[in-house]
Amino acid sequence: MSSLLPLIAAVALAAAAAHAPHAPETFDVTVLTTKGAFVIEVHRTWSPNGADRFYALANAHYYDDSRFFRVVAGKWVQFGIAGDPAVAKAWRGRTIADDALVQHNLPGYIAFSNTGPGARSTQVFVNLGDNTAQNDREPAFAPFGKVVKGMEVVEALYAGYGETSGGGMRAGHQDAMFDGGDAYLDANFPKLDRLISLKVTPAGD
Repeated sequence: MSSLLPLIAAVALAAAAAHAPHAPETFDVTVLTTKGAFVIEVHRTWSPNGADRFYALANAHYYDDSRFFRVVAGKWVQFGIAGDPAVAKAWRGRTIADDALVQHNLPGYIAFSNTGPGARSTQVFVNLGDNTAQNDREPAFAPFGKVVKGMEVVEALYAGYGETSGGGMRAGHQDAMFDGGDAYLDANFPKLDRLISLKVTPAGD
């Protein structure tokens, strides 16, 4: 029975998030990390499907105890693969529809990653630099929020592994992370910073 518990938890989390109501028009998410905390202000009008998915996953604690697995100085910080492989795999194919580009990928703005049309699932990235050159991609990386406090924390997350620890989403090179979760990353890339928890609050609180 104990071997089934992670799968049961993953299914329960997926069911709860799938039936979650629309996100508020604006809300804040405080991200606690091993380098400190930062706050994301989410705007549903910027990316309705993205905001709803992030709201559901944050409230379901999907991101808690995971890793910032792809950090490239001056470019981006990426996270969004659950530390528990059963949970990560249950969500890998649960995609959302694309959103039109409203805001641009400027420093501090956060968007879902994708590998093509209709492929956004759980992985998100914070822009560390001006990535508006990516605006012409189809589908666009549509920001749903921005860091309004603690950008210095985001910029301090360990970037020494660059693309080697978690790149290759489009090339299909992330299977080891989905199979091994936190244990795989901790064994092979022990300096990665941890995402400890996310907390959703009304905007401005």
